[in-house]
Amino acid sequence: MLRQLTREPVLAVGIALAVLPPALLHYLSTEQVGWGGVTHLLFVGASAGGATAAALALTVAAARRGDGRSMMVGIAFAAMAALLVLHGIATPEVLFDDYGVVAFSGAATIPVGGALLALCTLPVLRRPEAVKPLFGLLAAILVGIFGFGFVGLAFPNTVPGVPEPRSAPAWITLGVGLALYGLVGWRVFRTYRLTRRASDLLIVIGTVWLAAALAASLLLTYMDLGWWIGHGLEVLGIAAIGVPVALDLRRGTQSRPLLGDLSPCELVAAEEAFLGGQVSALTQLLAQRDTYTEEHTRRVALRSVQVGEELGLPPERLRVLAAGGLLHDMGKLSVPDEILKKPGSLTEEEYELVKRHSEWGDELLANLGFPGDVRRLVRDHHERLDGSGYPFGAYGDQLDLETRIIGACDVYDALISPRVYRGAWSHDKAVQLLRQEAGRQFDERCVDALERVLARDVPELQLAVAV
Repeated sequence: MLRQLTREPVLAVGIALAVLPPALLHYLSTEQVGWGGVTHLLFVGASAGGATAAALALTVAAARRGDGRSMMVGIAFAAMAALLVLHGIATPEVLFDDYGVVAFSGAATIPVGGALLALCTLPVLRRPEAVKPLFGLLAAILVGIFGFGFVGLAFPNTVPGVPEPRSAPAWITLGVGLALYGLVGWRVFRTYRLTRRASDLLIVIGTVWLAAALAASLLLTYMDLGWWIGHGLEVLGIAAIGVPVALDLRRGTQSRPLLGDLSPCELVAAEEAFLGGQVSALTQLLAQRDTYTEEHTRRVALRSVQVGEELGLPPERLRVLAAGGLLHDMGKLSVPDEILKKPGSLTEEEYELVKRHSEWGDELLANLGFPGDVRRLVRDHHERLDGSGYPFGAYGDQLDLETRIIGACDVYDALISPRVYRGAWSHDKAVQLLRQEAGRQFDERCVDALERVLARDVPELQLAVAV
């Protein structure tokens, strides 16, 4: 799987960016430095102050949209940045002498952020009424952090101790923290596998950087170069996660990577956001040309990803199904209107012309630079297992699973849709035809999976037919 994923240049660069800074931290961790407290105050305080302002702005923007889950992301970053501000202000031998507050705030920054980020998926945050209580939570966290700092600096004996570097408590804390960031990172990576957006990959990178910074803060000391590198990775990690979330909010969409709840069906519903501007532009062009065909392609894409999920396909292949389903009839843009919209049955010559839409669609997508796996679905969606399809009469193992899925879903939707020259078939009649041809024209696994998917939607289908 890793070899297949790293064939993509963007992902290969992302892996390098994620791994190289922690590797640098590891190899330079024991290098000794003698940088003073003023350097620490300026480095941490200034960067953390900017991060706090950005985190608060992110929180407010999410609140205005009523997006409680993105608001929780902003709260997590605000808490982390506020702890870093306190960590910088409390630098020993600059403004204060005691080490308690600086040690505790530094050790707490990343675990607190990880715990809050892990809470982003709470169902209660989906409700608009969650916004007001979240503002209360933010206020309580900030008051608590700076209240702790004031009391701790005034009365140093009240500050709890922190684990010694490389001690058993430090290793335990690190294990818990890495588990939290591992959970968040897996959510983000799963989303990236579906969307292939560079911004989502940047959030994966930021999560890795924060995990590496946690290791540096718990296992190294102030005199180790790796400890300082870890501080830098904290700030960079917050930025790498926060900026894409803010950009999503600016575009008016909910930021999904940290939530990990993006479904393949949503790729079809919001193709511009998740599949790219080219796919969206083509679907809009098809809608302007022929509304029926555009609606048909969207239904086929939706059913195809549902069947793909039912068969356990990984996110990468579900993304291909979503794009291929939306684009599979794009070659009909080249079919003359008098044939495409003819109010009656086609002649043999007209039908032969329509059958060329598979090749025309493949040629169009090739000129636009679409990948081969998407173009294959466009070219082969009318091929059949027994070789009776078109345009090339491909059969058997020459047809991959995604092609077989789209072929079955395409036929089903065409049958249940009313046309000017015939009425819509019933759901039962359409499924019966697919079942009769299962193992000959259609893959039996795909037909079985489609039946299971449709069985969950029968009431909806019956209502649609009645209307």
